[in-house]
Amino acid sequence: MASHEALAALGVEGASAAAHALSLPAEAYGNDPRLEVMWAMKAYNHAEVYFNLISSVDPKFLKLTKVDDQIYSSFRETFKELDVKQLKEEDLKSDEAKQRWRPFCNQFEGIVEDFNYGTLLRLDCEKDYSEENTTFATRVQFFAVEIARNREGFNNMVFRSKRSKS
Repeated sequence: MASHEALAALGVEGASAAAHALSLPAEAYGNDPRLEVMWAMKAYNHAEVYFNLISSVDPKFLKLTKVDDQIYSSFRETFKELDVKQLKEEDLKSDEAKQRWRPFCNQFEGIVEDFNYGTLLRLDCEKDYSEENTTFATRVQFFAVEIARNREGFNNMVFRSKRSKS
């Protein structure tokens, strides 16, 4: 079932309750499977909107946040060697990576809205979202990597390939 169909099936009251539930802090919940499904749908919708955006607008012109410059400069200062074109899971998930990412991400608390919310991130920027090409990241990690990809020209392939099919 597509995410928009799932939301439609909830009805107005159900969708409103879901939106309210998603705005509460994580501590308010245990491991409620219904909440996990709502989060997955929200993350998928975000990924779908972003991919459609870089498919239709030249990525070098995109501004993802009010603080893109700050995110990008801090990201490249902290992660000079990170290959944003082709990420590996361990670039985000290894113990060493987590030690480097944590202070980077935390500096944006109160600056980037929902900085630590879960988001889907493509590993290989030349490919679409898929089970094999997607990992779970925080929103500020997503912004850092995607701003770098846009500024460094790595998302151009997606834009060019979608335009050539039109």
